[in-house]
Amino acid sequence: MTVSIKDFGLTCGSLPSGMLNAITDVAGVQVGHVTMRDGDINTGVTAILPHGGNLFRNKVRAASEVINGFGKTVGLVQLDELGTIETPLLLTNTLSVGICATALIRQAIRQNPDVGRRTGTVNPLVAECNDGPLNDIQALAVSEAHALAAIEAAGEGPVEQGSVGAGTGMTCFGFKGGIGTASRRFVLDGHDHHLGALVLSNFGRAGDLVLPDGRRPDARRPSEAESGSVIIVMATDVPLEHRQLKRVARRAGAGIARLGAFWGHGSGDIAIAFSTADPVDHDEKRGLVPVQVLNESRIDLLFQAAAEATQEAVLNSMLASPAFKGRNDARRPSLAEWLRANV
Repeated sequence: MTVSIKDFGLTCGSLPSGMLNAITDVAGVQVGHVTMRDGDINTGVTAILPHGGNLFRNKVRAASEVINGFGKTVGLVQLDELGTIETPLLLTNTLSVGICATALIRQAIRQNPDVGRRTGTVNPLVAECNDGPLNDIQALAVSEAHALAAIEAAGEGPVEQGSVGAGTGMTCFGFKGGIGTASRRFVLDGHDHHLGALVLSNFGRAGDLVLPDGRRPDARRPSEAESGSVIIVMATDVPLEHRQLKRVARRAGAGIARLGAFWGHGSGDIAIAFSTADPVDHDEKRGLVPVQVLNESRIDLLFQAAAEATQEAVLNSMLASPAFKGRNDARRPSLAEWLRANV
């Protein structure tokens, strides 16, 4: 069973979590991993699918927020121009962004032979963090086959967390980081809705971490420059248009700030938010289409959910990761072990 903050009596905010406390509490969202651990190779790919159908033909509304832009991505320019996602979203290491983008393009062409010929080209979506301290990143070990395997492994239900997939070689506040997730549940017009976050955590200086109860764990590593990266992916079943999604994505910054990060010069801190409600039909023929959106006076609920779920997802990414030895015998301690020793 995955360790989470609840096992240590910690809470992030006041909204209740969903049943799975995961991004997959948003119906239809799927997550899959490919984990690579072999000697100095400690890396992988994580795939997030907004739904299990053909994303190019049935796009989801989306937006991104670049909190600090020291990062390498593919797809954010068009995402923010058109406000949609049309491929799975892949997370990986910095030098594997290109190969993952190629895998997404090939998959989209297989599913949609008209791509680039009788209809538009496809916009692959890939984001990264640098796992170089624990992984031989120059080996370029991730292949197209790994990217596709992560997509094929994606499913609904509980999400594996910690040192898995893209999170295999990541570090957070001097502890072992990785993949983490959390969700929040709230009511609109008498119906339950969810916002879930999945993070790839690889940021924060050792000694800067602040737990929800105010403690500041010591990772027993010297303080370094605030660097690394964090990618936050948020999903919701609330119908939101692009501007509203961008506002929600921005609140991921509140979640990582609560943990003690200040978005340093060398950190790539990027949030992507999408809604599974009100999808966009690629082959729509109508000139005017109806759109349902959230009443702006209710958006604080989603802002709060975004901040709380992001904060908890980062902590879960660390708590689910045991102590780790990587490339050149580099070691990262476990936050869970620190908490057990400092009850």
